[in-house]
Amino acid sequence: MKKSLQKMAFAFLVLLLSAGVVQQVPKKAHAQDQLDIHAKAAIIVDADNGQILYEKNAEQALGIASMSKMMTEYLLLKAIHEKKVSWNQKVTISDYAYRISQNRALSNVPLRKGEKYTVKELFQAMAIYSANGATIAIAETLGGTEKNYLNMMNKQAKAFGLTHYKFVNATGLNNKDLQGMQPAGTGRTEENLVSAKSVAKIAYHLIHDYPEILQTTSMAKMKFRAGTDDEIAMQNWNWMLPSLVYGRQGVDGLKTGNTDKAGYCFTGTAKQNGMRIITVVLHAEDANGNSTIKSRFDVTNKLMDYAFNNFTEKTLYPKGYQVKKTVTVKSGKEKQASIVTKAPLKVAVKNGEGKMYTPVVKFDSKQITAPVKKGTKVGTLYARHKDGQELGYLYGPGTAHTALVTKTDIEKANWFVRMMRGIGGFFGGLWDHTAGKLF
Repeated sequence: MKKSLQKMAFAFLVLLLSAGVVQQVPKKAHAQDQLDIHAKAAIIVDADNGQILYEKNAEQALGIASMSKMMTEYLLLKAIHEKKVSWNQKVTISDYAYRISQNRALSNVPLRKGEKYTVKELFQAMAIYSANGATIAIAETLGGTEKNYLNMMNKQAKAFGLTHYKFVNATGLNNKDLQGMQPAGTGRTEENLVSAKSVAKIAYHLIHDYPEILQTTSMAKMKFRAGTDDEIAMQNWNWMLPSLVYGRQGVDGLKTGNTDKAGYCFTGTAKQNGMRIITVVLHAEDANGNSTIKSRFDVTNKLMDYAFNNFTEKTLYPKGYQVKKTVTVKSGKEKQASIVTKAPLKVAVKNGEGKMYTPVVKFDSKQITAPVKKGTKVGTLYARHKDGQELGYLYGPGTAHTALVTKTDIEKANWFVRMMRGIGGFFGGLWDHTAGKLF
């Protein structure tokens, strides 16, 4: 009897499976279900193209503390490149910058009021040691006042396409730590709030537009004003740099942050096997729910392990890759133009999914007019994932892409060729129009 019941149960299960009643377990789970990240928000981004490899609560504006200084790093480097400021330019320390710099409960190098420091000295103190007084001095150099500098920050944030953010000062400190000198119009206890995704955008632009930033952020130790009475040993707060306590090979930036409200935060970047990633962790916690210095690096390590162990940067289509489709050329010596990729199309491919991408061509216009120069943009080549499982991109249409351009120059056909084509086109059209009526 027992065996009969087992046979009947087995037969019933087979019937259910064949009827599709019992659904199969998905082969792959989303990264969010696998990582179990202990942080209020986190994100991993391919630094080459902005592809998002993982995200958790990435759109909520949260405290970012001193990671705010990445915006000041960007704006200063921008001013340097535009020759509005120079590295050797002398900066006189204001009373505001001086008073904040004397608070050793905050990250600081003490500055002398009225003393002159070079922009480079202040920049290194900010980028390596997260010095708050030095950051205020830079903000005043760029904007005249921190209030004016806030306008610069907000203008740049808009240009970056940031969402879910609010800047109230240059340093990322809580305004209560600014001794009543916070920028006019901001609350006494307000603090910079930015989403993890928007922080990643700042880091993305910083690395892309001014890659020299990594020369400074990768410095584990440095002496501020070496050889003077003001010499101070600075150790980078990014303890994931290879020679420091939580060192990891390939890590060379970017910025830590901590306030009571923000908890311990970290924007990291590392390069391994040709792939560079950006990670952002907001309010990292340990297994007991405590936000600690170690927790921000532990969580970042987990994110980096996931990215480097599961993804590989691959060139799906090289520069000069010729697609099968062509574009029509009006009045040209050739009627069709061959098109190729302007730049390599790279993507972070998840292990085992190398053949999951297919090329998709989208033309800007179906016809171009001669003369045509080599390299004229005529469309875009997209790499589309077959099962549509991409998490998305910081920018762009949500798929990897590169421009399509003409392969060669195409001269304009002479008048006789154009006339004969016109005559041929006329009679061809006449034939098409009357063909069904002649017989």
